Amino acid sequence: MQQLIIEAQYPLIFRKEESKALGEHIKKRHSVVLIGMKRVGISNFLRFFLYHGGIKKIYIQDGKQHFFIPVDLNDLVEREVSFFWTLTLKRIVDEIEKSALPQEAKNGVKRLFLDSMKSQDLFLTIDSVRKALVMLSEAGVEPTLFFIRFDRIKDALNPEFFANLEGLRDATHQKLAYIFTSFRRLNQLSPTVFGKAALSLFSNDLYIKPAKKEDVATIYKAYEDHYKLLLVPSLEQGLFDIVDGYVQYLQLALIVLHEQKPKLESKSQLFDYLVQDERIILQSEELWESLDSNEQEVLNKINRGEEINAEEKEKASYLWETGFIAESNGKRAIFNALFDFYVKQKTQSQTETNGVEFTKKENLLFIFLKDHLNEVCEREQIIEAVWPEVEALGVSDWAIDRLVARARSKLNKQGNKFEIQTVKTRGYKLVENPLRE
Repeated sequence: MQQLIIEAQYPLIFRKEESKALGEHIKKRHSVVLIGMKRVGISNFLRFFLYHGGIKKIYIQDGKQHFFIPVDLNDLVEREVSFFWTLTLKRIVDEIEKSALPQEAKNGVKRLFLDSMKSQDLFLTIDSVRKALVMLSEAGVEPTLFFIRFDRIKDALNPEFFANLEGLRDATHQKLAYIFTSFRRLNQLSPTVFGKAALSLFSNDLYIKPAKKEDVATIYKAYEDHYKLLLVPSLEQGLFDIVDGYVQYLQLALIVLHEQKPKLESKSQLFDYLVQDERIILQSEELWESLDSNEQEVLNKINRGEEINAEEKEKASYLWETGFIAESNGKRAIFNALFDFYVKQKTQSQTETNGVEFTKKENLLFIFLKDHLNEVCEREQIIEAVWPEVEALGVSDWAIDRLVARARSKLNKQGNKFEIQTVKTRGYKLVENPLRE
């Protein structure tokens, strides 16, 4: 599997500080929440941490047998607790199947999975997860469950969920550890599920900020051959300056440059070219919409050159913790030129056009839905049709929902006979509205 994952080939010094901190937590059997701004590169970092052959030897070094189990919540069929536990059990089975554990153990966890699938009983599924993890711990293995993109399931959680997580740790005599990834703290995602007091004993927060220049260069070099880019060194450095550690901007920029192959001679030309791309704009909008009103106002004040008082900084502490705001020599600035440009535009005027003409992506969405009139179109199908160039990188739920919202709004303004309907937990479909005939 490692040969298929490009991050497994990164040098071991990639995101060294984050790797060292996470390795220490895992060694001590601490559960951790990796928190960062949306699409900052946590998944990229975890693919390196999970699949690079030297990680456990360099960053854990305790002589124990560590068993990493990645559970990517992008793979959820539906965002419900029952599907979450079924996916978790399936990923445990997958990792055990690839391991050097005895065949008897592999057959045992397979039976657990098949029995739970037949019963479709939530209690039995969770109990099967418990039995599989206990089997690992009794075999002298230290299991770590990585719940990647955990915030995808935040609206489906209930108080029993937290009790189940704690119960699994107790069943393994605290040998089990959890790693969650999220753009917010767990108690902010689901305050009724994760109480602040209980959470302080349950997990540790580890903030992942935008990558350093040398780490951005590593990612760029890994993709350089794939995208067949031939940027001169000065433009390479210009690109690194522009994306400034934000991995999704870098990956989108590589796609833009690969697709259109513009003839650019300077950093300013490169910036002007990228800042107009619809995908870049949508990513900036997603970042902006992930912030609350206090945080947005602080960014606006920084753009206006106004002072931030202590109360404002405390309310918007997330901006400093995640690296939205960079401080140097007593000066504060928004961390990234592309996002800074978006915020300035947002402050000066509404960036969303009041017109009714579709953008390129909105038109691709409308054509796809029209080709499947009255049919439910799953999110995965929409990604394939609208974002084929970034499908491998993953497209967020927010980006899909936002694009649909824009297209829906423009259809209404046009008085178009078609309308887009939401099919809960599945996707969208285009239908004809008889009132607009």
